[in-house]
Amino acid sequence: MSVQVDLAELGSTMADHPWGYFITVNDRMVAHSLAVPTDYRDGVFHLQAGRGTRANVVARPSVTMAFPGATGGRYSLIVDGTAEVVDEAVVFTPTSAVLHRPAL
Repeated sequence: MSVQVDLAELGSTMADHPWGYFITVNDRMVAHSLAVPTDYRDGVFHLQAGRGTRANVVARPSVTMAFPGATGGRYSLIVDGTAEVVDEAVVFTPTSAVLHRPAL
């Protein structure tokens, strides 16, 4: 079961999710995950990323972030959007978000 998250409420939803996975796709179309602390300001995520992740973002800017629930019974937060490389960092702008209940 998924519950849509209003992007205007995303900031307050992030309080329960101090870190997450930034997910890109490489040239072989294989998912690449990077664990990052949550840095959500002014409606966008800011994160540091290595050369490979930045190259993935340049080639395929549609990305996802997944924030696991604190325990197995908690909802995970999944955020889709677009990203861009700014200097050696990545700025990720959400376009949609859902809270997703774990399968039990």
